Amino acid sequence: MTLPAADPAFRVHAALDRLAGDMPAIGVAVSGGGDSVALMHLMAEWGRGRRIMVATVDHGLRAESADEARQVGRAARALGLSHATLLWQRGTDAGNLMANARDARLRLLAGWAQRNGLSAVVLGHTADDQAETLMMRLARGSGIDGLASMAEWRDAFGTRWLRPMLGTGRQDLRDWLRARGIAWIDDPSNDNTDFDRVRIRQAMQAMGLDVPALARAACHIQEARDALSHYAAHAAREAEARDGRLTLPRRAYQDAPPEIRRRLIVAACRWITGADYPPRRATVLHALNAVATGHRVTLDGALIEPAGDRIRLFRETAAALRAPEVQDGVWDNRWEVKGLRPGQHVAALGLGEVARVKWRLAGLSRDEAAASPAVWEGDRLVAAPLVRPQAPFEIFPVRVASHFRRLVMAH
Repeated sequence: MTLPAADPAFRVHAALDRLAGDMPAIGVAVSGGGDSVALMHLMAEWGRGRRIMVATVDHGLRAESADEARQVGRAARALGLSHATLLWQRGTDAGNLMANARDARLRLLAGWAQRNGLSAVVLGHTADDQAETLMMRLARGSGIDGLASMAEWRDAFGTRWLRPMLGTGRQDLRDWLRARGIAWIDDPSNDNTDFDRVRIRQAMQAMGLDVPALARAACHIQEARDALSHYAAHAAREAEARDGRLTLPRRAYQDAPPEIRRRLIVAACRWITGADYPPRRATVLHALNAVATGHRVTLDGALIEPAGDRIRLFRETAAALRAPEVQDGVWDNRWEVKGLRPGQHVAALGLGEVARVKWRLAGLSRDEAAASPAVWEGDRLVAAPLVRPQAPFEIFPVRVASHFRRLVMAH
């Protein structure tokens, strides 16, 4: 049967065809609310012949959350889909609760996807989420990146995330569920005016703002953002990467408009640190002002140093010294490490040991050498592979120059 173009199933299935392609195994994040329940049913119809798995993150913020996760599990199994409940173990209640819950949700889902060999995780954001996010960020004075529409796909936390319902409205999905007698759970926090999104949603309804029009506006801003990213990538074409350091041509940087310079510095900082998110705008503006006057500055664990006809960016020593030990073969989110023996660990070389190695011969600055990976046995320095290559230890940078250009386009 051919579905009409206005039918939510038609739109969502078409988006899945475009985004998921031939992916054989896909995860679906389902909270139990109307949007995600609709997504689960639409995925079950679309994904016949594929391995579709469902996960619910229980944040433990409400007494009902565990039972709601069990309800999702029963609904998933009724569709022939496996289900897992992922528990968030909060270490502290400090900070922004909603932001912490969002990051925890993504990290838990990413770990689940990786353990199960899933090609992507599908999320249930809708056109209403697009419109609400636009209005929230307008109220905060966000720049063009914040105002741009949510991406239909992105890579973060080592996982690909898909949003096939951005062209579909929340009410359309609920009407689709009602027509099929499918129930969902209404989260009472959706009416809690302590949250910005709820207040924005209610204000939009009171003002009679048109959700599809706002969602289209976010898409138009996204197109402008893509054009800026394209220009920034052109300005980044002569960037060079070596030994964990990134250098930008100073003339091309200075000739670029301020927004392009901002994008280059943000992408370069993320290239150095491996951070999932860009630095805060205020700290970026401080760094841009410092670079404009020829001064060295730190930005979220990266050192930025104008030098001659280049701008050099490398790891800040203090940040490298705080880096945890090797995880999954990678140290400081920057270096792949091979050849460690029992009892050995990797940590930054540090300023105290720099004087004992010939760091100048390696083509490094003193700070770069101090932030470089070193192999230790307890407090004894065994090797400084980047400064003085020694078998059997091998150190490889995780990112190369082409990765920087991808970050410029993605930012």
